[in-house]
Amino acid sequence: MPKGRVVLWQGNEACAEGALAAGCRFFAGYPITPSSEVAEILAERLPQVGGKFIQMEDEIASMGAIIGASLAGVKSMTATSGPGFSLKQENIGYAALTEVPCVVLNSMRVGPSTGMPTSPAQGDVMQARWGTHGDHPIVAIVPASVRECYELTIKAFNVSERLRLPVIVLTDEIISHMREKVEIPEPGTIAIVDRKKPRGDGPYLPFAAEDDDVPPMAAFGDGHRFHVTGLFHDQTGFPSSKPAEADRLVRRLMRKTENHSDELTLCDEHYLKDAEVVVLSYGSVSRAALRAVRLAREAGIKAGLIRPAIIWPFPEQIVRRAAERVRAFIVPEMNYGQIVHEVERCAAGKATVRGLSRVDSEPITPAEILSAIKEA
Repeated sequence: MPKGRVVLWQGNEACAEGALAAGCRFFAGYPITPSSEVAEILAERLPQVGGKFIQMEDEIASMGAIIGASLAGVKSMTATSGPGFSLKQENIGYAALTEVPCVVLNSMRVGPSTGMPTSPAQGDVMQARWGTHGDHPIVAIVPASVRECYELTIKAFNVSERLRLPVIVLTDEIISHMREKVEIPEPGTIAIVDRKKPRGDGPYLPFAAEDDDVPPMAAFGDGHRFHVTGLFHDQTGFPSSKPAEADRLVRRLMRKTENHSDELTLCDEHYLKDAEVVVLSYGSVSRAALRAVRLAREAGIKAGLIRPAIIWPFPEQIVRRAAERVRAFIVPEMNYGQIVHEVERCAAGKATVRGLSRVDSEPITPAEILSAIKEA
């Protein structure tokens, strides 16, 4: 793809091109609305850059395939929506425990079950964090524009490779299918991160972490023989039922996100300096929220906006600092109320928190958010 020019892209197209720019060379997936264009574009584009595309028989197999490709040393991705994301959860947990970097795009739609496949929603934010069982690290990135679909898909691969974990890109039907202009960066200006490789010729311990809690990762075929299992394991990769080993493993896995909070906190903040009422929103709803905040300012109301582009880990410190000096939070979401409870937890009673939800397949409008701001 020629660089340094302006293109008119769909959100799904920008995600696909961002994946290629990040070095993705393997995609396995199964068509599902509203993410199917990602697979369609990569089916054509990957062979052009020496990559491989395969349509799997279902979403479970798709997730297993990208884990296998990543273990073989290739940056890998899948894309899905709704019930497909649910089916991937067991293998997402496997990737988290075995520390296999991969990227999963989930274009959210109305649910549960088959729901309304062509309509937008934000009902999967809690599933993105807690969909698989057990304590596990996860990063979930939420673009709010087509440009961010490109940039944040690249970031998703970089974070996944740096920390050896699965990263979720949470779009929704609006962001996936809208079209906006995107300026493609010049060659060499995009920061690309690759996983750490083992150094030296000594014995390789596949789960012996370094100071950043991230072990170097050899690829199958590199000459290192190592074991990968979904059971709790020691540094050799072989199963261990020792409580001390299990404790050490889980705590190290969780530290991979906890100790990289600076890299994993990505928020836009608008008009917070003197705000008395703050809207916290993400994804497509944040576009309506910013308009509502500006309308409130024109009406003399001191409103502000916090817009997380990384929703997990949740930007706790930003919300806590805001709660010290604002009167109220408004949390508009296209779900019954999910992130609103995270805001309540972080506000800890220092500011009132009000959710604003829609579950009827329609977007939340600036007028609805402005009305909530005025009531607060």
